[in-house]
Amino acid sequence: MAAETSSSRTQGGSRPRRRGPVAVLTETAVLVVIAVVLAALIKAFLVQAFYVPSQSMAPTLAPNDRILVEKPSYWAGDPDHGDIVVFADPGGWLGQLPEQTTAQKALSAIGLLPTGGHLVKRVIATGGETIACCDPDGRLLRDGVPVDEPYLPAGTRPSAIEFRATVPEGYLWVMGDNRSDSEDSRFHQDDPGQGFVPVDSVVGNTFVIVWPVKRWDWLGF
Repeated sequence: MAAETSSSRTQGGSRPRRRGPVAVLTETAVLVVIAVVLAALIKAFLVQAFYVPSQSMAPTLAPNDRILVEKPSYWAGDPDHGDIVVFADPGGWLGQLPEQTTAQKALSAIGLLPTGGHLVKRVIATGGETIACCDPDGRLLRDGVPVDEPYLPAGTRPSAIEFRATVPEGYLWVMGDNRSDSEDSRFHQDDPGQGFVPVDSVVGNTFVIVWPVKRWDWLGF
């Protein structure tokens, strides 16, 4: 029995070799690189994180909400009525932004920090449509048809100012849900872009509020 036990320990019971510090560091570095590459790919093609800086989309979105934006919805089509889109500043909408640190820029580049220089609004009209305010009942008119806006709080006026605009092809007319506190397409009609947002500047469709936990909400695709 003693000989058999000894033989077993010699053939299959030896202890595994301990890895040295260089091997551990190398493995850790490889895992970090893989994680960074995956995060960058996810940001580029699938999902990106943003934060909401203002009251312009209240009550749907509140200041400091962290939201996720999905991109596949617009791979084969353009944004549609009612979509809550995040888009790059068309030019001068945000004014001067604070400078990011090098670390913040690096984290933003791979999707681990919400990106600045973007806005979040709701799509009200798309290319070729005429949007106007308002009919005798105070509703927006899109191509002469009243716009149903169930996301507005009860008693909210769709717009306190009158306007009429025909959206060029490849552009969007966007507005915030908090109509009395949203500098959206209405307030940029005198800009070079006339308040229209290029479809190409849209990052994606907002589909969920992820933070704070008490604000978690599925907004849908």
